[in-house]
Amino acid sequence: MTIQEFQDLLAHNPDQSIQFALPSGQKIPPHFHITEVGRVRKDFIDCGGTVRQQNSCLLQVWVATDLAHRLKTSKLSQILTIAQPLIESGDLPVEVEYEDQTITQYPLTSASVTPSGILFQLGTKHTACLAPDKCGLPVLESSCCSQSGCC
Repeated sequence: MTIQEFQDLLAHNPDQSIQFALPSGQKIPPHFHITEVGRVRKDFIDCGGTVRQQNSCLLQVWVATDLAHRLKTSKLSQILTIAQPLIESGDLPVEVEYEDQTITQYPLTSASVTPSGILFQLGTKHTACLAPDKCGLPVLESSCCSQSGCC
């Protein structure tokens, strides 16, 4: 999900509750805070020697001891509006950083509007060889490197 899609969903559902579901199905406790909104840029060289760049909008989610705290869609929309000059592009994919036993970044994969608010589904990230041809590996039809513009 891009930051623009995320912001549009928040704007079209004012004052709704927000829930995040981890890939396991477990939900982040509802008294979470968004403590950071940032644009993350990763510059790297893959194993084939190609210079690459990835950009994302990262939301840091933190769970405190204030059990009554609830972040609503309107407040999160205001926070994202303030962060817009930093984020710059609406095309950035949204990722959520959350600490359970370790700090993990989850891509925001989908959302559904429910009677109790908006449920955002978090996905998983995977490692991959981005230069299978240079490493002597077959390029699978379903791999990211078989899709144009992906790598």
